[in-house]
Amino acid sequence: MRRGIVALTALTLVTGCTADTPRRDQPDRVPAALRLVAFDSCADAQADLRAAARRSVGPWGLPGDAVLFSDRSTARTGAGPAAAVPQQQPHSATNNHEADADEPDLVKTDGKRIVTVTGGVLHVVDAGRRTRTGQLDLRRAAGAGHWWLSKLLLHGDRAIVLAAAAYDPPAGIVRPSVGLPTDTRALLIDLTGTPRVLGSYRIDGELVDARKIGDTARVVVRSRPRISFPPYAEDATDAERVAANQAAIDRAPVEDWLPRYEWTGDGERRTGQLPCDRLSRPTGHTGSGLLNLLSFDLGTGRLGDGDPIGVVAEGETVYGTADSLYVADHRGGRLVTTRLGGSGAASEVSTGLHRFDLTSPGRPRYVASGSVPGHLLNQYALSEWKGHLRVATTTDPDGRSRAGESSSAVYVLRTDGDELRRVGMVDGLGRGERIYSVRYLGDTGYVVTFRETDPLYTLDLRDPTAPKVTGELKITGYSGHLQPAGEGRLLGVGQEADERGVRQGLLVSLFDVSDPARPTRIAHHHRPGAYSPAEHDPHALLYWPASGLVVLPVSGRRHVGQEALVLRTDGSRLTEVGRIAHPGDDHRAGIIRSLIVGDTLWTLSDVGLQATDPTNLAGRNWIPAT
Repeated sequence: MRRGIVALTALTLVTGCTADTPRRDQPDRVPAALRLVAFDSCADAQADLRAAARRSVGPWGLPGDAVLFSDRSTARTGAGPAAAVPQQQPHSATNNHEADADEPDLVKTDGKRIVTVTGGVLHVVDAGRRTRTGQLDLRRAAGAGHWWLSKLLLHGDRAIVLAAAAYDPPAGIVRPSVGLPTDTRALLIDLTGTPRVLGSYRIDGELVDARKIGDTARVVVRSRPRISFPPYAEDATDAERVAANQAAIDRAPVEDWLPRYEWTGDGERRTGQLPCDRLSRPTGHTGSGLLNLLSFDLGTGRLGDGDPIGVVAEGETVYGTADSLYVADHRGGRLVTTRLGGSGAASEVSTGLHRFDLTSPGRPRYVASGSVPGHLLNQYALSEWKGHLRVATTTDPDGRSRAGESSSAVYVLRTDGDELRRVGMVDGLGRGERIYSVRYLGDTGYVVTFRETDPLYTLDLRDPTAPKVTGELKITGYSGHLQPAGEGRLLGVGQEADERGVRQGLLVSLFDVSDPARPTRIAHHHRPGAYSPAEHDPHALLYWPASGLVVLPVSGRRHVGQEALVLRTDGSRLTEVGRIAHPGDDHRAGIIRSLIVGDTLWTLSDVGLQATDPTNLAGRNWIPAT
């Protein structure tokens, strides 16, 4: 099969290069170069996809089936009257990884209005008057019965809502087709007056993540083939079931792998499918699933067809900057696997990385691919800085290697042609432990590893070819998220632990990192038996530099829902201001987000929005979700 390397224009072929191009000289134990190659024809794509599916299919179908989730609350319709244009006030933003790459979340504000999406309903609140001005039943608007993972991006007077809708198998089908338990929906909403839908979009597959950069929303969707396997035969052997499933794969046309989409706007409805000439795969790696990248220009007032491109790969983590979008493939069971050290050497798990350029309008432009040893924790383990990508990973995080000892490292990669090539590394971090949090601030990195104690490492990354450890702090417990909190300060949210590593409840730490050689913890707040989702979801954490306010949802063993814990820091202390709870005695009353607009602290749950005085936590107004 002839293939050409994907060039620096979107999925355009470069002559004279093939998948057999020799690797450049690299340090020992570097995974083989990982590049994207494009298919010459739909027939080539079909043959490759069928072969990969045949290799991975089991007696019960292809791997990667997802679980259906139903919405946990009931939607309500109706909206209040149109309100006068509210006045903008100073306000907090979503706790994003990068300032220029906005991440979708459950609540957004522009300082005038607050827009939330909970329970399948979008609510619009005038922040100044503290009143709801409109709401919209999203499921009814999209024609989807079951929604989950709804999130939104805000752009001027418009919002784009992204959600996964539960897949309903056709009537009479006892065994659902393997591959599509969900599809991804997008709604473009006009927020002026009563919210209304300007356009909709649906594509086969599961929403991975999105970023809004400038006027454009970049959306990543993971799709699987729509292959109907034969009914289970109870008296058949596993080998017979596999053979029957492989026969079904051999009959499936290439269209069964390519995601279908439809979109509406200006009273029209149009349909399409990912073209074969926009599909590529990494060299040396194939799979049954596709990653699809969509682009929506939010300034046009319409969604269009999303200008899709596809990659034959898995992907679980999205990291974006103003200029680049990275998709990483690292999930357990679907990790990029590379054989190291020649014939007979043991296979090691690697994280595959694909970089796309976002500086041009329209679809992302593929730039390069690469891989590093180990497992990626989350998007905070990635950072692009001055033309280099820093990547922190842990090898053997589950202790499955022969040695049974994990270790972590930070790798520095540079784009070299179509390859993300390693130029530097520092390893040996936390031997016998795994990474719990990472944060990069300019040319300094911070890595927390944990097993029984919490080493906080500080890294000097000024020289990309020679990163090095400059300091280490060992304390009990760990930080699952590190938040910048002013010059020379970091906040850590995680768990306290005893000397054996047994968790002892919520721990919020204030670190002094002004001297990279001697990081210290100068204050902490411990709440025994409690936990905060901000440890794993930074969107749940509010840090407001103007007043040093720190707000995070907290749940405990004796609590049904989540309170909001309100702390304040002056750079040297952490003081508890108090706690906020929403009315109700079930999980829907648990607080999930907080934000500042003007002089008001707002907290969000599935049952409503609470306006609170941030100085003394006196209630100002309650806006129920009904």
